[in-house]
Amino acid sequence: MSPAEIEKWVSDAAKAFAAAGDLDSLKSARLAHLGDKAPISLASRGLGSLAPGEKASAGKLIGEAKAAIAASLEKATEKLEAERDAKVLLEEVVDITLPVNRVHRGGLHPITIIKNEISDFFIEQGYAVEEGPELESGWLNFDALNIPADHPARTMQDTFYIEPVESGMVLRTQTSPVQIRSMLEHQPPIYMICPGRTFRADELDATHSPVFHQVEGLVVE
Repeated sequence: MSPAEIEKWVSDAAKAFAAAGDLDSLKSARLAHLGDKAPISLASRGLGSLAPGEKASAGKLIGEAKAAIAASLEKATEKLEAERDAKVLLEEVVDITLPVNRVHRGGLHPITIIKNEISDFFIEQGYAVEEGPELESGWLNFDALNIPADHPARTMQDTFYIEPVESGMVLRTQTSPVQIRSMLEHQPPIYMICPGRTFRADELDATHSPVFHQVEGLVVE
């Protein structure tokens, strides 16, 4: 292990690092010149076998060589990382100047348009727009509205009951349950409307539909 030999290790490492074309190649070169089996590493481990008078000078040479190899590695790493980042920027660039097609496809259903217009009108008057579930409890749909148990509207010929019937759940026949919900949740004064779909067991014809829309309002001073 002569000074010339150590200098050659430093030179060979610098050349290998400079020749690496990417970070993976640089990793392989690092292992070859700074790994456990690299000549400089083997020489460092062999310092213990030298005579006491030789250890200091040899240790200094090896330490300086390791520092020089590490400096070459750092320089090559910075260069390759910069090249990688520049390549990524080019490959993943987004042209923000490209025009965007802002034409909306399709349109709102006429019923939705009417619902929005009615809601906007009442909102301007200070009303709230409340919504409730379409699957409703029989108590909110009938009892809380003082509809007696023998009322024709409560028969299966007029109302869609959800199985099991004992659950008491129905497809709401009106939006009125939303009024009950509003009075249970809010203290007066209450100004509200409740638009939404309702369901009744009607045959579909020119004047009847099993699904239709309602808008009703409630004012409690």
